[in-house]
Amino acid sequence: MSMNSAGALRPGCLFEAAFPRLDWLTKFFLVISCSWLMALASRLSLPLPLTPVPVTAQTLAVLLLAALLGKRTALAVQGAYLAQGLIGLPVFSPGITWGIARLLSPTGGYLIGFLLTTWIVGGLADRGFGKHFFSAMAIMASGELGMFGIALPWLKFSMHVDWAKAAQLGLWPFLMGDAYKIVLAAMLLPLGWKVLRKVNENSESD
Repeated sequence: MSMNSAGALRPGCLFEAAFPRLDWLTKFFLVISCSWLMALASRLSLPLPLTPVPVTAQTLAVLLLAALLGKRTALAVQGAYLAQGLIGLPVFSPGITWGIARLLSPTGGYLIGFLLTTWIVGGLADRGFGKHFFSAMAIMASGELGMFGIALPWLKFSMHVDWAKAAQLGLWPFLMGDAYKIVLAAMLLPLGWKVLRKVNENSESD
């Protein structure tokens, strides 16, 4: 584990603190496995009336993977996930379009937004943020803002609607659910750090 002389965990994401010396093959299988986790999260989908955007577990998965794995590895996960979807594998949420057509659809901005969310959350996690509840809340909320910053303009221009209609279709119906996801992710991430510290303390005492 990555420790300083005082015994405290150094800045960095949780996964790299726990497993600092993984070989490239293990990381490759990690990336592919996590991309399949994204696919599973996309299948946990609830269509909503009057909007093309469903409620899914993807946002929670994106936030947690970015915070746990750090920017570089989590971006590789999202890249692998998107690549599988673009070649036609059924990894996106259920819908009438697949492959590149899904990316070009009104909901495609959320898929691209996942990359920005990962860059923000993973980058902040790499710098040591997220070890406590409120800092975890801050990085998760920042990631959500990044996602909507891409998804809303994408939806607006692809559907040829004004900003108010775009928010009605792609923002307001999801604020409450995404707030719950942010809180849940912000609770789980510090818990992971707490477990890692406890494991390290026990290993030092042995």
